[in-house]
Amino acid sequence: MQAHLKRHFTVLACSVLLAACAGPGPVSSGYYRVQRGDTLSLIAMHNGVTVRDLVRWNHLSNPNALEVDQILRVVPPAQPFGGGTGLAHAPGGTVNPTPNASGGTHGRLAAPAAGAEETAPVKPATSIALVWPAQGSIIGRYNADGNKGIDIGGNPGTPIFAAAAGRVVYAGNGLRGYGNLLIIKHNADYLTAYAHNSKLLVKEGQSVTAGEQVAEMGNTDSDRVMLHFELRYQGRTIDPQSALPTR
Repeated sequence: MQAHLKRHFTVLACSVLLAACAGPGPVSSGYYRVQRGDTLSLIAMHNGVTVRDLVRWNHLSNPNALEVDQILRVVPPAQPFGGGTGLAHAPGGTVNPTPNASGGTHGRLAAPAAGAEETAPVKPATSIALVWPAQGSIIGRYNADGNKGIDIGGNPGTPIFAAAAGRVVYAGNGLRGYGNLLIIKHNADYLTAYAHNSKLLVKEGQSVTAGEQVAEMGNTDSDRVMLHFELRYQGRTIDPQSALPTR
């Protein structure tokens, strides 16, 4: 009897040890496991939702007290998770943009979805028509291996416009290298990002129309006054000029 119990507890201890070594398993679709260094703002931005959405869906009493491995719902409770509904999050859960240099070389706003790499050109299955987000000369063009958008030069206070109708899903300066940043979600596939603004004129959750002024041009986290403008399709960058009218 004692030998049987000893063997039973040995097997149980080994099972617990193996489970611990295996680490946390994958989360269900529509949920996200908090990684070290995450903030609620970044998680919201990556998933194309607002901080208020995450607080409400997850009944968070203190949005600043996230714990590593905490599971958060990142889609509305009644909405199936379809993927590609905003900035996708990398498997490691971190964002590592690099500060821009003159000419506008930027890192990723967020990494592609798990298993995807931003190497081959993206060929969208749908299209979107944009209006120019600012007046000014193009001082940096899109390069999939370097600049993830285009850079438009201008003067302090130059108006920045929404390139298409949508909803503001991020308005803040929590992403190093982008300064005062706006992200507007246009539909399930597309969103646009507007960086280095001196002033943000809209808030998270606000709906905007195409051509509506949303910010003023500046040089936050930049060595010159400019707008860094990105277009993303299902979380991956594409050349914004492919959707902008020729000028």
